[in-house]
Amino acid sequence: MSNIDQTAAVANASSVFRLFLPEHLPATLMLAGGVTLYAVESYIMATIAPSIVRDIGGLALFSWVTSLFVAAAVLGSIFVAMRPRGIGLRSVYVIAALVFGVGSLIAAAAPSMPVVLIGRAVQGLGTGALAALGYAFIRFVYPEPLWPKASTLYAAIWGVATVIGPTLGGFFSSGHAWRYAFIVLVPLGLLMAFLAPRLLPEVEDDREQEKTPIAQIGLLLAAVLMVSAAGAIETTGAKAALIAASVIAVATMLLIERKSPNRLLPSGAVSLSKPISRVYLAMFAMTVVLVSDVFIPYFLQTLHGVAPLVSGYLVALVALGWTFAAFLSGSLTGRRAYAAIVIGALIEAAATASLAIFLASDNSEAHMLVILPAAIGMFMMGFGIGLGWAHLVAMVLKLVADNEKDKASAAIPTMSSLGGAFGAAFAGVIANGAGLVDPGGIAGALSAAHWLYLLMALPGIVAVAAAMTLRDSRK
Repeated sequence: MSNIDQTAAVANASSVFRLFLPEHLPATLMLAGGVTLYAVESYIMATIAPSIVRDIGGLALFSWVTSLFVAAAVLGSIFVAMRPRGIGLRSVYVIAALVFGVGSLIAAAAPSMPVVLIGRAVQGLGTGALAALGYAFIRFVYPEPLWPKASTLYAAIWGVATVIGPTLGGFFSSGHAWRYAFIVLVPLGLLMAFLAPRLLPEVEDDREQEKTPIAQIGLLLAAVLMVSAAGAIETTGAKAALIAASVIAVATMLLIERKSPNRLLPSGAVSLSKPISRVYLAMFAMTVVLVSDVFIPYFLQTLHGVAPLVSGYLVALVALGWTFAAFLSGSLTGRRAYAAIVIGALIEAAATASLAIFLASDNSEAHMLVILPAAIGMFMMGFGIGLGWAHLVAMVLKLVADNEKDKASAAIPTMSSLGGAFGAAFAGVIANGAGLVDPGGIAGALSAAHWLYLLMALPGIVAVAAAMTLRDSRK
């Protein structure tokens, strides 16, 4: 068999491999590399954060390590759409990769926690832009049938990162070694900045000339910061107040967005009568549900007697489920793609609700017959969102005009970050209110696990309802 025949056979065996054909391979490596930096760095940080506090202190600022990163990542994704006229997407890629490297070096050299926070914020700017660029470039480097496949690849990267990130972080979790965890990805960032002008296409800037929507950006960032802070505060009343303030900030932003000629989001994104708004709503709601997995390791260790390392790998089943489903559904089109979105949202909601039964069990002797149904529920949580996510991404790109596709692409990671921040805060309020801290112990954990996953399944119903209205929006 000739090389050409072998290439064709690989492409036909699984359509996602078409992304690696010679004509697409350079761009695929660059765009996947940007997502890899974001995903792996997120999991590395989750692993080494306690080591940083032990070495240089700053426990009072601990929660801001993630909060500032998320807020800066939102700002970075917005920059992709709101960049000054004359700066192309390829140039933004170079800037973003270099900014990530600078942020990593600042954090690595930090003598105190405030300097670590500065480094994390700079990192977030870079990785947020890189994540948005992955979606912004899709329409320029791939034909339309490959758009969902590119999103499938990104999902696979996040799945792999759940193993690579904690493993790398584990190597650098003792003493001063955490500094090297920030440095380890810098060479990759520099290489990507060097290769971007050579491997990515120069594309036309087809955006309309608009002023930067400062008010909407400010309100959105304020909402992310407040809700992220709420996720780290133990007092339930303070949590509720911050969440309420962040909801008001988002509502105000949407009101301004509806009336302002300078929009942050594409046309129709704030009107539920328009399909694009319901696509974003489904994305947001599904992400809110998914981040309730943050409490899974605690419940596994407290209620099921699972070792910390094993609990970490068990929660990785959520990402594995997303990855598996993304590959399974990546080739679906038309009615089947629409069905994948609806069924996926239903599965995610049902799987989350099932954890209210299977995870909320007193199983201190770690009987596998009790843990197994919970593990299946974790896998199916990720499976549900992975089944339809790539098709939601493709729908976003199809529903907007060419001059708004950069806005639409940038809004995808923004919605994901916003959903993650709100989901984590809601989960914290529910768990604490249900007794996680008071009375605490086994009784508190049982109550918290039951009510957390029962209530966190409800946004999944919103996602189902939004998805069911998209039937007439498929192309």
